Amino acid sequence: MKDFMADIKNYIEKSRVVIEKLNISEINQFINLLCEARDEGKQIFIMGNGGSSATASHFCNDFNKGASYEFKDKKRFKFLCLNDNVSSLTAYANDVSYESSFVEQLKNFFNPGDLVIGISGSGNSKNVLNAIEYANSNNGITIGLTGYNGGKLKAMVKYSVHVDINDMQIVEDLHMMLDHLSMKVIMNSNG
Repeated sequence: MKDFMADIKNYIEKSRVVIEKLNISEINQFINLLCEARDEGKQIFIMGNGGSSATASHFCNDFNKGASYEFKDKKRFKFLCLNDNVSSLTAYANDVSYESSFVEQLKNFFNPGDLVIGISGSGNSKNVLNAIEYANSNNGITIGLTGYNGGKLKAMVKYSVHVDINDMQIVEDLHMMLDHLSMKVIMNSNG
C-alpha cells in the first residue's frame, strides 16, 4: 500500500488556512441577499462551467428543495441554473457562441431586481462575465463566487465571496461549502 499521508495532510492544511481567511462579512452579505431575494419573490439565477457548473446545480437542489420544502408557511427560493438545460446550452454554444450561452438564456427570464450568481474559479469565464454584465446593465443584483485573484468577475459584480488561493480544487471545495453553510444557516434560523 502506498503512503499518501503527507499529501493528504498538506491538502487538509491548505484548506484549513484558506477557510480561516474567508471573509465572514462577505458570506453574511451573501446569505442576506439570498433571503432578500426569496422574501421579495425574486428569481435567483446561478451558473458556472466545469466543476462550478456542478456547484451551481447543487445550489439549486439545496435551496429549491432543502431550504424551501420544510418551510411551508414561508416563501420559497426560486433558483434557476443556467447550465442545467443541456439542449439550450448547446444550441446557443453551437449556433451563436459559447460566450453567449448563459446571457441569451438569461434574457428569456430575467427581471430587474433578480439575483444573478456567477461561479468562476478563475473569475474569467467569458460566458459568466457576459451574463453578469447583462444583469448589471438591467438592474440586477450580481454576486461572484471566485478564487485565485478574482479575475474580471470579482471586479464587475456588486457583491463577492472570494476564496483566496491559487488551487482550483480547494476553490471549488469552498464554493460547495458555501452552498451547504448558507443552506444550514438559513434553515437553522427557521428560514
